[in-house]
Amino acid sequence: MVAHLLRLKVALLRNSLKRSPWQLVGLIFAALYGLGVLGMLLVGLGFAGSTGDAELVGMVIILAGSALLVGWLVIPVLASGLDMTLDPARFVTYSIPMKQLLAGLALSSFIGVPGAVTLVAAMGTAVGWWRYPAAAVAPLICGALGALTCIIASRAITAASTSLASSRRFKDVSGIVVLVPLMLMGPIIAGVSTGISDFSVYLPQLANTLSWTPLGAVWAVPADIAIGAWGPAGLKLLIALGTVAVLTWIWQACLAKALVTPAFSGGGRRAAGKLGFFALFPQTPTGAVAARCLTYWFRDPRYSAGLLIAPLIPLVMVFGGTQTAGLEAVGPILSYGGAFAAFMVAWSISADISYDNTAFALHLATGVSGKADRTGRVMAAAVLALPLGLLFAVAGSVVAGDWQILPAALGMLMGAAGAGLGLASVFSSRFTMVVPLPGESPMKSKPGNNFSTLIIQLAGFGGAGLLAVPVIVLIIIGAVTQLALFAWLALAAGVGLGALYVFLGIRFGAKQYNNRGPELLQTVSVHR
Repeated sequence: MVAHLLRLKVALLRNSLKRSPWQLVGLIFAALYGLGVLGMLLVGLGFAGSTGDAELVGMVIILAGSALLVGWLVIPVLASGLDMTLDPARFVTYSIPMKQLLAGLALSSFIGVPGAVTLVAAMGTAVGWWRYPAAAVAPLICGALGALTCIIASRAITAASTSLASSRRFKDVSGIVVLVPLMLMGPIIAGVSTGISDFSVYLPQLANTLSWTPLGAVWAVPADIAIGAWGPAGLKLLIALGTVAVLTWIWQACLAKALVTPAFSGGGRRAAGKLGFFALFPQTPTGAVAARCLTYWFRDPRYSAGLLIAPLIPLVMVFGGTQTAGLEAVGPILSYGGAFAAFMVAWSISADISYDNTAFALHLATGVSGKADRTGRVMAAAVLALPLGLLFAVAGSVVAGDWQILPAALGMLMGAAGAGLGLASVFSSRFTMVVPLPGESPMKSKPGNNFSTLIIQLAGFGGAGLLAVPVIVLIIIGAVTQLALFAWLALAAGVGLGALYVFLGIRFGAKQYNNRGPELLQTVSVHR
């Protein structure tokens, strides 16, 4: 049965690559990236091993291995519902013994770029011990055990989250919330680094502490063997084996419960007579589309994730800018960063039809015109994007104590938001992307499908940058000459060009929509 599960994983992966050439291209790029990282890691370990300093090599491997295990623990929480080719839920109707199911799922995780790279990198730590014959075999065994620990830990926390939080909405919200510290990881790391005065003392102490925990015990065994500390090596090996045993027990218990407990995604019903956003928009096809889309922005986690991330972008930009330009740059960065945040929200509708999936058939069946569809989606995104950008523009002026930057910031906001809305209206009626299905986690992805999406996103960002050049040029001239006239010209240009971009985007997008509606429905239906 275990061998059958492995063959099934290979067959599913092979068939998914045959379905779309973009999947194969994406897998090739992912494999090349993984090989590049793996090569640099092994070369670095080889150089570290050439120094003959066992403590240095051990510290590096313990810290890197602990970070790797943390990554395998965090990613499933962040990407709750992350696509697993062999989803355990698909085996509910089959009488597969639990032990064989666990073994098959664990080993099948190594069939793929992340699992394979993890296994090779973990066992490749033996390169760092080439000058220590006594520790030549231990890194291979401990590396394989460490890679298996990563896989089982990932599976266990995924099963635990499914079991303990059967509400899909709870899982989606918890996954989105994890994005906040990840977005602010740079400032957090910089703050911690500032508080640590001497890394040469801190890092060895950290590695020594981690070596006695489930995170680093398995990686510390070869280091202790290399220096002849057989007693601590044995104890840490017991900690590593105990960690695998406990994680396997948690995985088995939670998976057994998840296989017989259906996921619950319900919520309270809306009281009668309360129409929500539909009561705020006109009773026209355009108004109906706008109200529906705006409802999705607040009720669908795939949209809500973007609303959470967008306001964090200017804050991250402020942190980066102050590192080079000082605190006086906070105000301008906030003001102009709001334009980028607004653009991110506006550009999100480039995947609107892809997010609709088969529900897009309602637009075609009810005869919603391309103009009504494009205009309604633009209205919903603009209601969110423009106030967000305006808030940062005003906040930046207040922080800077200079209201002369407000007109230029507003011009940048209108130009960027208009470019995003216009381009998204065209792109979403021409291209579809493989996105999480309705009801799935916003972080779910499928192997190889991200490459075509990346190309579309890069094209959209590049196009928006070109469209915003006139406003940017006026802002730069105004900053150099210190003439307020150019700030007001930037505002006029931003409003005029932004409105033009939206008008042209809706017009051309509506034309494509009317011509390609059935093809769009067919494409998004295939992605189920």
